[in-house]
Amino acid sequence: MDPLCAPAGEHDDRSPGQRRADALGEVCRLALRTGQLPDNGGDRPQLVVTVSLDELVNGVRAGILETGTPLTPGAIRRLACDAGVLPAVLGGDSQVLDVGRQRRLFNGPLRRALVLRDGGCAFPGCDRPSRWCDGHHVRHWADGGATALGNAVLLCGYHHRLIHRGDWMVRIAPDGRPEFLPPSWLDPLRAPRRNLYHRRC
Repeated sequence: MDPLCAPAGEHDDRSPGQRRADALGEVCRLALRTGQLPDNGGDRPQLVVTVSLDELVNGVRAGILETGTPLTPGAIRRLACDAGVLPAVLGGDSQVLDVGRQRRLFNGPLRRALVLRDGGCAFPGCDRPSRWCDGHHVRHWADGGATALGNAVLLCGYHHRLIHRGDWMVRIAPDGRPEFLPPSWLDPLRAPRRNLYHRRC
């Protein structure tokens, strides 16, 4: 895990303990993506979060895990970027009225296209390979963003959380490649930046 514990660029302010914890999370995500883990009761590992659509879209309240633990709207949105999403319609007394079909977001041909385009984490200066990255909706799916190459970017766990915090912004440039706008405290002009590690252009 040592390579994953290294700082993810010059502005990585995580403590060594936090970097080790994040590295363990990266290893677990990689294991889940391989599809080689055993089933539990016939189902792949799942995380059930209960939140209303309005609360998810507007980010006004926390969601609840099946253990009763609350999750912030930001954490829910980050998890939903590259996860199986199973919509369930609940009645006023939390009675299940309908359960939709699960939809895996960035997989198959779309995942391969992201890997070919970005090569790894697309954040400027990051050297994390694609196998350590999640797909991220540039315009979040809860806000009407499409699950398409023109609305997606590969990000490692650290930079995925950084983008969701909102200081940095990501957009798809006219040439179809992702570019990142730094916060004004770092660059008052907010000049777009690209990752030149994976591709020299």
